[in-house]
Amino acid sequence: MNTRLDLDARAITLMAVLCAIWGMQQVVLKATAADIAPIMQIALRSGGAALLVMLVMGWRGERMNLRDGTLRPGVAVGLLFGLEFLLVAEGLRHTTASHMVVFLYTAPMFAALGLHWKLPAERLGRVQWLGIALAFGGLAFAFLGRSTPAGAVPGNVLWGDFLGLLGGAGWAATTVVVRCSTLSKAPATQTLLYQLVGGFVILLAGAFLTGQARFNPTPQVWASLVFHTLVVSFASFLVWFWLLRHYLASRLGVFSFLTPLFGIVFGAWLLAEPIEASFLLGAVPVLIGIVLVSGGGWATQWASRVKTS
Repeated sequence: MNTRLDLDARAITLMAVLCAIWGMQQVVLKATAADIAPIMQIALRSGGAALLVMLVMGWRGERMNLRDGTLRPGVAVGLLFGLEFLLVAEGLRHTTASHMVVFLYTAPMFAALGLHWKLPAERLGRVQWLGIALAFGGLAFAFLGRSTPAGAVPGNVLWGDFLGLLGGAGWAATTVVVRCSTLSKAPATQTLLYQLVGGFVILLAGAFLTGQARFNPTPQVWASLVFHTLVVSFASFLVWFWLLRHYLASRLGVFSFLTPLFGIVFGAWLLAEPIEASFLLGAVPVLIGIVLVSGGGWATQWASRVKTS
């Protein structure tokens, strides 16, 4: 029996706060990059958040069961999580935080395409295909038709944007693995722990291998690490999993379009990043596409009710 609720004021408020937090994280990574490389910071936050998740599991009496069939997909999502943020960290060295958050949050489209081919229950409807067409049209314009931010090297920005897009595809691949494996029935803390441990190992190794392991412990760096570890990688995901247990996922997914909007606003406000008109013209159909893909089933059901009323 489906006991999940439609959105109420509490869920809407929590989702708005979560999207603001997720939109802020790329900006904070970029703001502290001179003292700690993004790849190193993401590695440390993943390790710290993994410890916190293990403490929560111990408090709840949960144990990591490696013989329940989740080990292989767990290793896979750990590798994909690490790869995703390797791409994000490298991309932030070349492009702006506002660009990164828009391209990273194309993940719902890639995930929808992957699940369409893997799960019969996740087949895309006409509204969702329209959303994907709009989103990829917007991406093409954002890459090919936009101007270059002042003071930036065109090839570098394009490369950073492309890495952000690949990061979104990596995030989507993680979603597909979780939905199509034994992880779909595993406790959320166990799935999250696989990702965090995998990310910590891969990113820490990557930081040292690429000479990006610098750590200048300024107050801003410590504040950033606390924000990313406690707020982003730990608290926000626990709240997100709580929302998924109590509310309809399709309704919650529609709010994902707010995260890139927050990222663009925070990047312009806190980092003085330029917002090119051509980039916005490409971003708008991308955001509309995210809404249609995430809430396509909801929109179709609503339209059907309107026609029959």
